[in-house]
Amino acid sequence: MLDEVQVLRAGIIEHNIVSDFMKVMQKKRINDEIIDTIIIVEHPEIVTIGAKSRREDVQISSDYKKVDVDRGGGITWHGPGQLVVYPIIKWGTKEQSIREIIGKFEQLVITSLSDCGLNAYRNPEMMGVWIDGKKICSIGLAFLHWVSRHGLAINYATPGNRIEELECCGLEKGTTTSLDKLGHTHDKEGCKIDRLRLENAIISNIEKALERKVKEILPWNIN
Repeated sequence: MLDEVQVLRAGIIEHNIVSDFMKVMQKKRINDEIIDTIIIVEHPEIVTIGAKSRREDVQISSDYKKVDVDRGGGITWHGPGQLVVYPIIKWGTKEQSIREIIGKFEQLVITSLSDCGLNAYRNPEMMGVWIDGKKICSIGLAFLHWVSRHGLAINYATPGNRIEELECCGLEKGTTTSLDKLGHTHDKEGCKIDRLRLENAIISNIEKALERKVKEILPWNIN
């Protein structure tokens, strides 16, 4: 029997609000006060700086709003045209491999993009999901008592060159981009690949990729 998960469709919310909420939810999940929870959200523009970037003193242009976060890895751009998925999930004893958990999320994204007619794949040298030689999804998690926090970000229609001008995850500028920059705005039938379609694809593939049954889908109602 599969564990249950609830999905919160949060709309557009500032990063700091969701970050604080995730910390509270993580503690509740550790104490079994809530079931597994996945938050789907979009943020106004902000660059999050992981531990690796702080150690390496990565410099970011002053015209980007930025914040330090308590995950590993490099810098990650968040903003319009990006779908963010945060899993507050308690991983069972048999699931407790960070590489395998990351693999589950990579597969969730790959399968969801396949449902949109796109051929996405892994890069064996680093985490994330790629299309046409470019990275379009970053993944970074933090764990406490094997309950995950932070998550993944899928770039589908980011503005200008805001993400391309950054050395995201330590990669050269221009390596990380979005679906629209690669010409993937519609599938072969002419149907648009937008945020709603990606959200629905992610939700429909949770059970297969993460081995959790979606109990309910709720709107964000946290003040």
